[in-house]
Amino acid sequence: QVQLVESGGGLVQAGGSLTLSCAASGRTVSDYGMNWFRQAPGKERAFVAAINSNGASTYYADSVKARFTISRDNAKNMMYLQMNSLKPEDTAVYYCNAELPGSRRAWGQGTQVTVSS
Repeated sequence: QVQLVESGGGLVQAGGSLTLSCAASGRTVSDYGMNWFRQAPGKERAFVAAINSNGASTYYADSVKARFTISRDNAKNMMYLQMNSLKPEDTAVYYCNAELPGSRRAWGQGTQVTVSS
């Protein structure tokens, strides 16, 4: 069983940067693709970025492309999201997930990111 814990959220001014971390425990996640999602108030959870198991392939939502960078360190069982040039519309709870066998997904509890204008 995989447990995921996000950290690194906070309050930042528009144009600023934050780095989110996702720590996995319970078993290694090095075999699994992983993703970041976010959920803004009153909106559905939305895809942000994806990374494959070895980190060689990444994919981004158009809204964050060229501003956010997803990465992972399999030796540490960690995943990251570097967020630059933040905008107020990036305000949301950010969640990480791991794509487990059998189409199952493990989710973290989320970390709040608030961008002030």
